[in-house]
Amino acid sequence: MKTSLKMTLGAVLWTAMFLQPSTLLAQGSLTPPGAPAPTMKTLAQVEPRVPISSAPFTITQPGSYYLTTNLTVSGGDAITIATNGVTLDLNGFTIASTAPSATGYGIYINSGLRNIAIQNGHIQGGVTNNGSGVFSGPGFGYGIYYSGSEPQNVRVSGISVSGCQYHGIYVDIVASTTVENCVVRTVGSYGIFANTIRGCVALDCGDTAIAGQQVSDSRGQSVGSGIELYAYTAQNCYGISSNSYGLYADSTAIGCYGQSSSGFGLRATTAQNCYGSSSSGTGLYAGSTALGCYGQSSSGTGLQARTAQNCHGYSSGSGDGLYAETALNCYGSSSSGTGLYASIAQNCYGSSSSGPRALSAQNANTCVGYRPGGRAIEATIANGCWATEGTNLITHKYNMP
Repeated sequence: MKTSLKMTLGAVLWTAMFLQPSTLLAQGSLTPPGAPAPTMKTLAQVEPRVPISSAPFTITQPGSYYLTTNLTVSGGDAITIATNGVTLDLNGFTIASTAPSATGYGIYINSGLRNIAIQNGHIQGGVTNNGSGVFSGPGFGYGIYYSGSEPQNVRVSGISVSGCQYHGIYVDIVASTTVENCVVRTVGSYGIFANTIRGCVALDCGDTAIAGQQVSDSRGQSVGSGIELYAYTAQNCYGISSNSYGLYADSTAIGCYGQSSSGFGLRATTAQNCYGSSSSGTGLYAGSTALGCYGQSSSGTGLQARTAQNCHGYSSGSGDGLYAETALNCYGSSSSGTGLYASIAQNCYGSSSSGPRALSAQNANTCVGYRPGGRAIEATIANGCWATEGTNLITHKYNMP
């Protein structure tokens, strides 16, 4: 009886669930009420920006600005930034000048400003180099320029500047300024001048190509008398000069290359894993220490340092191959000069084809000299030294009481 009742109730419930009128199962109209509303903000809502479509133009209000087209001026300045807190996006466009005699600024930043960003575009003039380091022609005097009291938080990125009579990108070397991923070519004075410079190239400059406190992954080349690449610290940089230093680091150069025709190829207080080359000057000069470096010169000293360790110096003329107060595990070679000259030489090798001696030291330990038909080693005190060819001239002197 109980089982029959359960079956009857189950049948009733099944019928109630599945045999209801179709109107009881309706879910409403499937037709959308209208077009979907936007769920994301527009670029203008995220970063309200002011368009610039003509020049000259002066920015007097903080905010974000962008170019909508190429801009050309016939003289004077193109864009002036006259207030703090400005982001200027060239938006891939070019700012140009057709001034008959180069004058004015592509972008001028007023004195004392802070929080300025300039990015993504080109500044172009018509100045050229006649091949002898004389720059002249139409266009801008300066690409991007800052003058006056120290700027704060100025950043220039992704900008190319060409054909200016004076400076390319000049935003002060002692302030909080950064220039990154920029290119400058054919300017009559400084190429790039800023505190921090990263990933930049400046070529065919009339004065110093790149100058900064911290410079990395950059290259500078000058046709004038300026330093090609100057920095307090330089890393993975390249500088080449006709008449001055190829690369000069006040403090440290790491993984750098410097080349000069008549001056120092590379000069630093400390040089590590660097290469310096010069035609008539010193190839590589380290005021304190050279570690794992190579220096070569056609007629001057190949490598000179206070302390040289694991270094190689070579002179193809009458200069010393390697000259140091202390040389450790070094190799010096010269065509007609002394191969290696040091006060203390340890585990070193010196060679000379026709110079006065292959290796000369006050104190030589475990050194080797090679000088065909001449003096292989000349030392005041020598321990464990030998000559592979030539006369092993070793003079022992002692200060007796």
